[in-house]
Amino acid sequence: MERVATSSNSDLMLHLAIDIGGSLIKLVYFSSNSSCTSDDNGMRVIKEKQKDSNGDVNYHFLHGRLQFVKFETAKIDECIKFLSSRQLNCNGGRFPEAHAGNKNIIKATGGGAFKFANLFKEKLGITLDKVDEMDCLVAGANFLLKAVQHEAFSHINGQKEYVQIDHNDLYPYLLVNIGSGVSMIKVDGDNKFERVSGTSVGGGTFWGLGKLLTQCKSFDELLEWSHEGNNKAVDMLVGDIYGGADYSKIGLTSTAIASSFGKAISENKELDEYRTEDISRSLLRMISNNIAQIAYLNALRFGLKRIFFGGFFIRGHAYTMDTISVGVDFWSKGEAKALFLKHEGFLGALGALMNYKRDDLGDLLSHRFVQQHPTTSGGAKEDSLHSSTLLSVGEN
Repeated sequence: MERVATSSNSDLMLHLAIDIGGSLIKLVYFSSNSSCTSDDNGMRVIKEKQKDSNGDVNYHFLHGRLQFVKFETAKIDECIKFLSSRQLNCNGGRFPEAHAGNKNIIKATGGGAFKFANLFKEKLGITLDKVDEMDCLVAGANFLLKAVQHEAFSHINGQKEYVQIDHNDLYPYLLVNIGSGVSMIKVDGDNKFERVSGTSVGGGTFWGLGKLLTQCKSFDELLEWSHEGNNKAVDMLVGDIYGGADYSKIGLTSTAIASSFGKAISENKELDEYRTEDISRSLLRMISNNIAQIAYLNALRFGLKRIFFGGFFIRGHAYTMDTISVGVDFWSKGEAKALFLKHEGFLGALGALMNYKRDDLGDLLSHRFVQQHPTTSGGAKEDSLHSSTLLSVGEN
C-alpha cells in the first residue's frame, strides 16, 4: 500500500470536490502554494486565465498539483478535521481571491452529500452543491481516459500492461464501478450513458461479511489477509465432487470453484477453527468472480468488447484484478478484456470537480496530465489518509 502523501497545511486548496459514498469519502483538489512565471522548482505549471475590470485577459501561473485523498465514511470527523486544517478556497475561486458571494460552496456527489450536508454546514460553514452521482462517474472516467497518460491497464497472471487509448475509438464501453455496491454503465460518449445493470454484492459486502466472519479492523487488513490465504480450505471445488477429476465435458477443471464456502457444509468445524486468511481469500474470490460474470453478461448483451473496472473495492490489489480478469476471459472465451484504472476510486470526485464552471476552473481540466511519483511531506502525518498518485498539470 502506498504511503500517505500530504500537502503542507500552508498550501491553498483550490477547486475542491468531494464524493461521499457509503463506505469511503473521496476528495480531489488542486493545491497550490505559489503563483509563478517560471518552472523554478522543476515542476509542471499551469496558466490560469483571468479578466481584469477593463475586460483584458491576463494569465497567472499556478504552481501545484491535483491531490487525491480518501477517508472512511464512518470516520467523517477526520475528513472534517483535515479540511479545517487547510486553507480552503471554495467554489473553484480565483487564485488568490474567492468569489465573495458564494465562496463557501463546494461540489459534492454520492449519497453522503445529502446525508451529511448539515454536518459540513455546521462544522465548516460549507454548503454542498450536489451533483448527480452517475453523471460524475462517467465524466470522471471519460476525463481520465482522455487526459491522463497510462491511466488504463490490463492485469492478468500478475502481469500489468498499460493500454493506449485511441480517443477516436473510445466509445462505447462498459464502466463497472465497484463501491459499496456495483453499478454497470454503458457509456456511448460525453454525457451519453445508461446505467444498464448492477448488483448489491460489492465492496460493502466484502467488508461487511469479512468483519462479521473475521473480526477484521479495516478493509485493508481484510485484503492483506486474503493475500496470505488459501480459498481451497473453504471452497468446494469441482475436484471435491468428482474425486479429483475434471468435468471436461463442460470445460471445468478440478480446481474450479463449484461452491464458495461449500466445504464448510461437510466439515465439522466451528468458525474459529478456520483461518481468517482462508476466509478472506474465499470471500474475495466469490465477490470478484460474481462481478466479473455479471459485467461480461452485460457487455455481451450490448456487444461491448472493453470493460473498465473502477471503484475502491479494487485498490490496485493484484489478486482482485487477476480474479476479475480471469473471470471475464473465461466467460467471454477470450473475446472481452477487463481493463482497470489507476485512479479507480476517484471517478465520482473528479466528475464533481468538472462541474465547476469552465471560467472558474481556468481551463484547468483542458490540459494534459502527467504522472509524478508520490512524496511524503515533512509536516504532520495523517495515518488515516492514503493519497493515490499525485498529478502535476502541464499544458498539452
